[in-house]
Amino acid sequence: MESIYSDIAVAAPKILLPADGVSLEKWAVIACDQFTSEPKYWDEVESIVGSYPSTLRMFLPEVYLEKDSVEQIEDRLSKISASINDYLSKGILRELDPGFILLDRKTKYNESRKGLMLALDLEQYDYTPGNKSRIRATEGTVLSRIPPRVRIRERAPIEMPHIMVLIDDPKRTVIEPAFAALSKDSSNLVYDTDLMMEGGHIKGYYAKDHSEIGNNIVEALRDLLATSDDGFLFAVGDGNHSLATAKTHWGNIRESLSAEDRLTHPARYCLVEIVNIHDEGLQFEPIHRVTFGLTMADFKEKAEAYFHDQQITFSDASAFAKEGGANGEQTILVTNGKEDLCMVIGKPAHTLAVGTLQNFLDSIEAVNTTHTDYIHGEDSVRALADEKNLGFLLPDVSKNSFFETISKEGVFPRKTFSMGEAVEKRYYLEAKMI
Repeated sequence: MESIYSDIAVAAPKILLPADGVSLEKWAVIACDQFTSEPKYWDEVESIVGSYPSTLRMFLPEVYLEKDSVEQIEDRLSKISASINDYLSKGILRELDPGFILLDRKTKYNESRKGLMLALDLEQYDYTPGNKSRIRATEGTVLSRIPPRVRIRERAPIEMPHIMVLIDDPKRTVIEPAFAALSKDSSNLVYDTDLMMEGGHIKGYYAKDHSEIGNNIVEALRDLLATSDDGFLFAVGDGNHSLATAKTHWGNIRESLSAEDRLTHPARYCLVEIVNIHDEGLQFEPIHRVTFGLTMADFKEKAEAYFHDQQITFSDASAFAKEGGANGEQTILVTNGKEDLCMVIGKPAHTLAVGTLQNFLDSIEAVNTTHTDYIHGEDSVRALADEKNLGFLLPDVSKNSFFETISKEGVFPRKTFSMGEAVEKRYYLEAKMI
């Protein structure tokens, strides 16, 4: 690690990429936490990769966590460690000088989404709701999900990120101008490949630390921080539990290090992709709800009782505002497949409609036999809704108030939003020593 910019919680890492001659299309594989209920997806990935060098040999797809025995998981972890060491010893991975990678991702859903690869200082990341650190979680962290991931990380000499972290840069001062400058010169190109399994296409351009463009990136982040009221610069969009795992792993080893070594140890800095929340290629979708075992009549009775001091009213579906209601009111569309109803909360206790709804659903689940599932897409909600199972459609998540809401509420309620479709998630391509 050559340069550490502690004021903005950033480091310019020595990024690892596959050596020349390695098939990038076989090398890059989607994040481990995708398609966890679709083993056929991973069977097809296996057939594509075959015996070629691939990140598939360097991580554990979570599809195997529930179906494999403890012994099988241990065997997979041993093979992962062996593959990583084999790739390092054979020079299949090459290390760039400290710097940044600016990337452009194209999928069938979006023509372009820009990103910036850098390392974040885990000492300045906190997933505790309401903290005032530089780097903050956007949703509650389930602590039980961390230990199994730590077991994997502590046995690996390198990390591969599927973490996407957001910056609030409406004037597009950080990523976009750096990418435009780098992409003018093809000598800066470090990868250019299609991605398997409908992942689209990705290009990456390298900016060396202390170069003009590298310096511009750092200064632009400093300027962006100066606009923050409470020091909030980075919001974890995807991969919060992976970043929490990296934080835990760092905490486990930091006490054995000298004060000097703690400042520069590579495990302190986690490789991530930074994305501007205002990038047009980054799509935010609300995650809706279906509550099983709840009729429309029962819902209305319970909702009127629960929201009696929050000015609840019911209206027809035309009152549902996908961008949010007027004058602070919140609207939620309720459907049983035949009838649509709009619940309007005039003086909500929570900043977001999803928080208002989730608190209500939690309250009735505590004393009833209902069960709520989290659903992507209105069509899927309507397909599941019927006379005994109610669907709840939520307004869109506003990009403009996203950071403000985190500052005020601490974190979003669980399952608030999704960033893009599954095939648009990060593919493992870059890596870093830890």
